[in-house]
Amino acid sequence: MAALLRRWICWVSVGELAGFCVPTAAATLLADLPPVALLGAMVVAGAAEGTVLGWTQARVLREALPAASGHRWVALTAAGAALAWFCGMLVPTAYETWHHWPVPVQLALLAVLATVLLTSIGMAQWLELRRHVKHAGRWVGASALAWALGLGAFSAVSTPLWQPGQSTALIIAIGLLGGLGMAVTMAVTTGVVLQRLLGMSDASRSRRPAMPTRSVATETIL
Repeated sequence: MAALLRRWICWVSVGELAGFCVPTAAATLLADLPPVALLGAMVVAGAAEGTVLGWTQARVLREALPAASGHRWVALTAAGAALAWFCGMLVPTAYETWHHWPVPVQLALLAVLATVLLTSIGMAQWLELRRHVKHAGRWVGASALAWALGLGAFSAVSTPLWQPGQSTALIIAIGLLGGLGMAVTMAVTTGVVLQRLLGMSDASRSRRPAMPTRSVATETIL
């Protein structure tokens, strides 16, 4: 199980960082697009990120769960990532609309969008994971926590380094540095929880009572 955790952390960290290159480059190179067009571009870029992330996760996951569908896992992860980017980009895109609303309504809107953003990937992946492990619902909360911590790591690394007037290459490099912190944080958190879920499922199967068998004598009499 420890070997599985190491592989998960390595593969998922690389997968998320590689996938994150797409929205990082898109946000930088397409920043001058109209807001709605940029929103659409980032949703597509987010789906690409989710595809790469889902593929690396599925590669490791199927070692422990051979019956799991890699194609379904990748598709669900891509859809969840696209939804997460939609929620994240909707706030700045629709700013002129919602910033006039009453503060309680604004806070409620932000709370809903933040909740969907953090849970979207975990909820999508749960649709496949629940077929193979017990207590799969815990994956949704764990994934949300992992992404919250990951986004916190990204902000802590990248935000202080970004300054006005920087070159496009430097902006992208700083974004990827923060993306590395996000990727590793997310991979470690989800890996620990996945290890726990797999262990719980194995323990549950080992405690399952065996079917009663009839003795040879009884079989003979019958």
